[in-house]
Amino acid sequence: MHDFFVSAVAFIVLVGVMVVVHEFGHFLVAKLCGVRVEAFSVGFGPRLFGIKYGDTDYKICLLPLGGFVKMTGENPGEVAMVPGTPVAIQAAENLQGKEASAAHGDVLAEDPGSFMAHPRWQRMLIGVAGPFSNFVLAFVLMLIYFTFINEVPDIPTTKIEWVTPGSAAEQAGLKPGDVIAAFDGVAHPDYEKFRDLVGDNSNKFIPVTLDRNGATIQTSIHLPGTGDALRDDLSKAGIFVQYTQSPIQIDQVSADSPAQHAGLQSGDKIISVDGHNFHTVLPLVDYMQSGKGKPVTLSIERKGAVLPPIVIQPYVQEGGWRLGFLPTGPEDLPVRSEPMQFSSAVAESRDFCAQSSLLIVNVLKKVLTHQVSVKQLSGPVGIAVAAGQAVKEPDWSAKFGLAASISLNLGILNLLPFPILDGGLILLLLIESIMRRDISMIVKERIYQAAFVVLVAFFAFVMFNDFSKLQIFSHLKP
Repeated sequence: MHDFFVSAVAFIVLVGVMVVVHEFGHFLVAKLCGVRVEAFSVGFGPRLFGIKYGDTDYKICLLPLGGFVKMTGENPGEVAMVPGTPVAIQAAENLQGKEASAAHGDVLAEDPGSFMAHPRWQRMLIGVAGPFSNFVLAFVLMLIYFTFINEVPDIPTTKIEWVTPGSAAEQAGLKPGDVIAAFDGVAHPDYEKFRDLVGDNSNKFIPVTLDRNGATIQTSIHLPGTGDALRDDLSKAGIFVQYTQSPIQIDQVSADSPAQHAGLQSGDKIISVDGHNFHTVLPLVDYMQSGKGKPVTLSIERKGAVLPPIVIQPYVQEGGWRLGFLPTGPEDLPVRSEPMQFSSAVAESRDFCAQSSLLIVNVLKKVLTHQVSVKQLSGPVGIAVAAGQAVKEPDWSAKFGLAASISLNLGILNLLPFPILDGGLILLLLIESIMRRDISMIVKERIYQAAFVVLVAFFAFVMFNDFSKLQIFSHLKP
């Protein structure tokens, strides 16, 4: 119940801020273009309180799930009018006939403050402004993080926990338990310095001095790959660094998994696997990958007592060999704060946004080309779970990174050329600009109605997919 409450509050705050910033982008550009904004709301549903200033009602509503901007005449088929003029009478004659126009002295004419009354280029700017605001928010969040926080690994000694068979590290003679005494002439590099040196020397032979149980070993390693990719993932060179002394502890056991069939329980500690001491999950997964699914023998400690050896046959899940449990305990690297200079923070924030945006685009591309199942997509429930986990993380990188990523997601998804979304509006305006005339209002209404049905169906599918991933429903699987 506590986890549910944390996830729910984190989701409301996170998504609420993202949506309000998105809508504020629409609001600001609409005001600059002279479009009448009837309401700027934080939240949905009944109005709690607010203030009317000019034409706009600034209000707080009951349901704190984002917000919205109401512009005059923004919806298809909604014709905004003002009391008027001979144009008013002509409009009434076209709609109702001469008798009706004579009976209604306050017939309406087109409102110059209406969204539809403005040039197409202004309407496109208003449509783009929402996603653009999300991009700006993501950049600002990461700029704040890198400028004032910037957590880096706090691991003073670089000790090798596991070496991938056949990798560059194994070919260089590195073994589990080795300590990096010197690397590229730098004595006793900490983990952060070691990563930097590896990234700076990709595709080179680098001299390495190892401390192996008190004995000094001289060797050299040929580092593969590209700098940034290798720095961020040392496993590309076959290197897994130990950064905790505690063994892997099981938090949850997946239903109908090898771990469950073997009798593993929440709270169990994995002392060794085939005699190897693993302290985190990634080297264990790499070990099982190198074994190509052969059975592994686990030494388990349960409530202070060591159980008899347990043999488990891994199974394939998400493209790799797994045992079927989620870890708990110190899986995250210990960190220290090391703020960057502003210019460096700007560059890092830019790179983060660029890489995260490309990741989102690649995922959508793989879904559309059937390289990745649509079942891998997450919706509100998945976001809520991730937000709750980020809140419980001791470091700030997860919080800022998740918030920035969701903001980028929201911006990119809204730019997709799908009716109802901002990208759909922009696409229709571009088509009208090429045609040099408006698309029929009846056609627009049909397009939006069909898009609404598709969007609701997709949302329902994603929600079902989200709920099916929750641990509480795992026992329903056959």
